[in-house]
Amino acid sequence: MANATSISEFLLLEFSVIREQQILHFLLFLALYLTTVTGNLLIITAVACDRHLHTPMYFFLINLAIQDLGSVSAIIPKSMVNSLMNTRDISYSGCVVQVFFFVFFVGSDFFLLTVMAYDRYVAICKPLQYEMVMNRQACTQIVATVWIIGLLYGALHTSGTFAATFCSNIVNQFYCEIPQLLKISCSDSYLTEVGALAVSVIVEFGCFVFIIVTYVLIFSTVLRMPTIKGRQKAFSTCLPHLIVFSTFIVTGWFAYLRPPSETPSDLDLALTVIYTFVPPMVNPIIYSIRNKDVKIALSKLFVQLYSSEKILPSICI
Repeated sequence: MANATSISEFLLLEFSVIREQQILHFLLFLALYLTTVTGNLLIITAVACDRHLHTPMYFFLINLAIQDLGSVSAIIPKSMVNSLMNTRDISYSGCVVQVFFFVFFVGSDFFLLTVMAYDRYVAICKPLQYEMVMNRQACTQIVATVWIIGLLYGALHTSGTFAATFCSNIVNQFYCEIPQLLKISCSDSYLTEVGALAVSVIVEFGCFVFIIVTYVLIFSTVLRMPTIKGRQKAFSTCLPHLIVFSTFIVTGWFAYLRPPSETPSDLDLALTVIYTFVPPMVNPIIYSIRNKDVKIALSKLFVQLYSSEKILPSICI
């Protein structure tokens, strides 16, 4: 049995030993990854290029898109490369980097979603106070705090996880997932990370309750709106937010808190794919692309790109 000092690499979960299925896994993850990256890049570009979208809500959205890009990019490309190259290894340092950046981006994402729920509460329930509460300085400070907390979150869990020594280098997951790393540790040092996870769950549960209460207040205000169109618009925006966030938090908790099985199961894999892929892929759709202002900004952007493509050949000729 090897310890941490002699482990130079970890072996990640191998989806299949059949080459055709490995290629299928690569193509599936590639399609999901490109969909996620394209959707979030469109949001970032649209908000950055359209001055009409330089408002608090879209300022939060552009940061959310960056966090979603970061979380999937921290783990998915390595899994795709392994399937394509018929390997399953990741270096010790690569595993450390993967854990840090994934937790950093996911933690920042979680806290930003909490802030965005409060932003929607102020906009819908206290519209007259919105500009005063969500001014530019306040929004900048809030987002900076979210990123700093995410950074500390990543550093805390990474140091707690890799403070332990490891009796094996086989990780039964397609990336360096903390519960799977704790399962192969063979020292009491892993209890530090278990404690950190427990504190994180308490904090996240508090945020989750805050979001639920916030949306209850939002829905109660929406139901008092005089126009059916206004109620439908608010519900069509808020309900998908709540559904996706609930899916994200519930599957994440279940994956991290349930006792790791000795052998990889389809349930472990399914839960991991849901909480790593679904929110980053769906967020651009429910938060932005369904939004009329974003659609207008994207159409203007595509028109400008199309016009420039027509102008450039004429100049070259």
